[in-house]
Amino acid sequence: MRCPYCEHSESKVIDSRESKNGLSIRRRRECLSCKRRFTTYEKIEEILFMVVKKDGRRQSFDNQKLLRGLLKACEKRPVPLVKLEEIVEEIESKLQERAEKEMNASEIGKFVMKKLKVLDKVAYVRFASVYREFKDVAEFKQELESLLKEK
Repeated sequence: MRCPYCEHSESKVIDSRESKNGLSIRRRRECLSCKRRFTTYEKIEEILFMVVKKDGRRQSFDNQKLLRGLLKACEKRPVPLVKLEEIVEEIESKLQERAEKEMNASEIGKFVMKKLKVLDKVAYVRFASVYREFKDVAEFKQELESLLKEK
């Protein structure tokens, strides 16, 4: 690790601590040449997961984008943020368990709809209307009727 002050290539670690979120390690170092101290962070290189869209395009998985979609579907609904974060974490876990590091957007959508159906029916219908791209009110009505029949 090069010293940011004198660019000497050797330093010693004085202190190491895990970051608050546990995703990195903070290290305090001292340059062996100029004796000044500096901080470095070490983290695991993230594996890029891909989402295959309906049209075949590939896009990197963005957990914040998924969370924003869930938040939009659950707007003004009594759904705790923790539950939505759990859904996102479950999808990330599914990606990490797969041999190939990509997943179809339809798989993600079906999984989210399954979870929302149990969590909040209104949020489920909102998400379904965007995910399934309802063309008209009849399709929307059909989804609501099938939801009511399940009770």
